[in-house]
Amino acid sequence: MTETIGVDLGGTKMAIGVVDDERRISYRSTAPSVGLQQDEVVASLERGLRAAIDARPQVAGIGLGLPCTIDRARGVAIEAVNLDLADVPIRDLITERLALPTFIDNDANAAALAEHRFGAARGAGDAVLLTIGTGIGGGLIIDGRVYRGSTGAGAELGHMVIDRNGPRCQGHCPNHGCVEALASGNALGREGARLAEHEPESVLGRLAAAGGTIDGKAVTTAALSGDSAAISAVTTIGRNLGVALSGYANIFDPDVIVVGGGVMAAGELLLEPAREEMRSRALRPMKRVAVRAAELGPDAGLIGAATMAALELDGGRS
Repeated sequence: MTETIGVDLGGTKMAIGVVDDERRISYRSTAPSVGLQQDEVVASLERGLRAAIDARPQVAGIGLGLPCTIDRARGVAIEAVNLDLADVPIRDLITERLALPTFIDNDANAAALAEHRFGAARGAGDAVLLTIGTGIGGGLIIDGRVYRGSTGAGAELGHMVIDRNGPRCQGHCPNHGCVEALASGNALGREGARLAEHEPESVLGRLAAAGGTIDGKAVTTAALSGDSAAISAVTTIGRNLGVALSGYANIFDPDVIVVGGGVMAAGELLLEPAREEMRSRALRPMKRVAVRAAELGPDAGLIGAATMAALELDGGRS
């Protein structure tokens, strides 16, 4: 049975897992990535991979899911929005240092591959996947295969503009009003902080008065406890997301749109406003597109990256 290493590198943390053909994870580790400089990111990645190889020396290859635009032909991580990573020939660098065949892809593409093969998009011919966390990643399945565009850099769905006069996007994105700026975990935190000022007696208001941090996680926790200000913040972010979903539905007419990532801890508090907004804006018949929560949770990225490596090693196309 073939085992491959999958890496899910995000703006906050890096997850590494050794995955077999049956999707069983025999080894896993995590390490922080937030605030690291480029050399530190690469060094942390190499340390994590060496530890995985020491634990499972029979692994056949490595799949890297990176939060970057990607040139797959050259194996280069072109630029990350929420991480200090730019123009790194990461495929050849890791192959040379670890003496294992290495394959790279965008982290959301990897998650899309996993959800299509094993999760919420199983059996779909065409699917859209969004991973909503610090930022928003996007993946497309078209005719049963991951769509990557002409260079391998597609599909950056989180950087579709839904309000040209909207807030400045984060990190290295030069745009304003991107979906990421209006519906990410960071956007949820900002909306929660804004409402905390207006509703000082709310859970969020009391948290702010006590000097606590109001981020996406805090807002979600408060919303799930029934706090009205937090529920309002999640609803606003859900409706912002729904504007984007209507665009994806109209453009791609997919069988399903799958939403994953850390912000999905809010569950239906986020998804139902998003569905309502999408249905009010999308054309017929696209307004009937199913919008589902991802099924593989935080393991989707590393499972997808490992699966991508296994497919490439087998001569198949992922």
